Amino acid sequence: MLLGSQMGGVTFAHAKAFWFGVGAVTIGVVAHIPMYLMARESGYRLSGMPTDPVMFFGMLSIAVGLLASLYGLLPRSAATLAKRASQLQVTTLDDAKINRAHVGLMITMAIAVTIDVMKPTTLAFVMPGMALEYNLSSPLNPGGTTPVAYIALFAIVGTVLGSFLWGWLGDRIGRRASILYAGIGFIATAICGAMPDFSWNLAMCFLMGMTVGGMLPICYTLLAETIPARHRGALMVLIGADVAGAYILTSWLATVLVPTYSWRILWLIGLPTGLALIGLNRWIPESPRFLIATGKNSEAAEVMARFGARVTDPALIDTMAGDAKTSHWSELFNPALLKHTLVIAFLGFGSGLVLFGFNLWMPTNLRQLGFADADAILRNAALLGFPLALLVAWLYGFWSSRKTMILLSSAMAAALFGFVIVGDAIAGKRFLLYILMTMPICGMSSVVAVVSVYSSEVYPTRIRSRGTGLAAGVSKLGGVAVIAMVVYGKATPSITAVALIGAVAMTLAAALAMSLAVETRNRRLEEIGSQEVCASKS
Repeated sequence: MLLGSQMGGVTFAHAKAFWFGVGAVTIGVVAHIPMYLMARESGYRLSGMPTDPVMFFGMLSIAVGLLASLYGLLPRSAATLAKRASQLQVTTLDDAKINRAHVGLMITMAIAVTIDVMKPTTLAFVMPGMALEYNLSSPLNPGGTTPVAYIALFAIVGTVLGSFLWGWLGDRIGRRASILYAGIGFIATAICGAMPDFSWNLAMCFLMGMTVGGMLPICYTLLAETIPARHRGALMVLIGADVAGAYILTSWLATVLVPTYSWRILWLIGLPTGLALIGLNRWIPESPRFLIATGKNSEAAEVMARFGARVTDPALIDTMAGDAKTSHWSELFNPALLKHTLVIAFLGFGSGLVLFGFNLWMPTNLRQLGFADADAILRNAALLGFPLALLVAWLYGFWSSRKTMILLSSAMAAALFGFVIVGDAIAGKRFLLYILMTMPICGMSSVVAVVSVYSSEVYPTRIRSRGTGLAAGVSKLGGVAVIAMVVYGKATPSITAVALIGAVAMTLAAALAMSLAVETRNRRLEEIGSQEVCASKS
């Protein structure tokens, strides 16, 4: 591990500015906690309380800290990025055996994914309590004023922007540095739990969405560029399917903590989880492929050595990264890559419709149907379906990546059509409810993992972060669409309505994957990119 201004491939151009920013953000969050504690006698209800000077100081401290930490991570100048990719061969990474460094990275990434996904998952569990405290309109409080769905809309719009922003940032300052900055954002957005006014909640949840939307695709990019090809698909899908683990953990926390500490506690735990993520980042290396693509060959060799790989003479290079062009978003739509982009866009959009249409409203809808133990039901369904992640990981890694996408999206559509057929009668069929919920809750985490992994495999190194950002962005864009329909009265958040929307979208995604998706199983990243280029020129 390098000391000083450099740690594992991340060079802090201004290390003091970075750590000052971390401290300022943490202090800013802590400044909000006293108001929360003052409301203990009223059940932690802060609605209507004035924003005191300490909280304003905290907000200013957070803003300054976010700017300072980003400044500390940015390269000193654009000249730090190479004019063209190095000609060193990186395919030896795909020939390496799994060692302790790989295992450590995968465990760390699994924890990071869990922390990341807990943020948007929390929305489903805070909206019932938020609607009652702020007198917002929802199925549980139809006489309210402003629709509670606005909180989800602002958060999801933030995730769309964050996905594209971090996609650019990951290709600009590196994969590891971008993950580190997302952790700082997680700390900052913990103040969602201490906002006394609903409008402040909207602003803070928008910022929360921006940080959450960016980290997940960067994690997939780093994993794809580090794990050997023969293990890449299965292990990445398994880690990505930890979305279900995040759902289990969040539903458990909601069951245990919310009755005593109110819905606000689910936001406030962002402070310790964000700090934990920054601590874990010490064990996350920079991507060797990114380092080589930006001309940092000696640093790449050092990281590769940790993973049992070595740098050799040129033989098979990343064809798409070997020219002198700089990377642009438009390259995702060039003829060689367009079919990948279409599959990713449709499958991601469909998953967003389900995740933020069906899953987002399940705690509310179950309560409306008379299930007082809605949070516990969702937790149990997630636990029952968790083994599905193991099956999907095996199928993607050892059977067929292409066929797994088709099978998974088709099964998702079938389960959602089941909800459409049964309708509200599901209230009297608890056993059937558990069976049908397995796919939307646990299966959806696998869909998100699969589309994210696929996007990290089919794009070349210099735009891979943008490609995974696109996958994350379009999935959240599906959420924006369905939440906007609810907010503006074009759709009701009933089980039948949101299930039908998701079922139709997943059916279309399955058909497109059948027509255009390519096989990535056990193929080197450079091989996939090289073959697509040759095919487009023939």
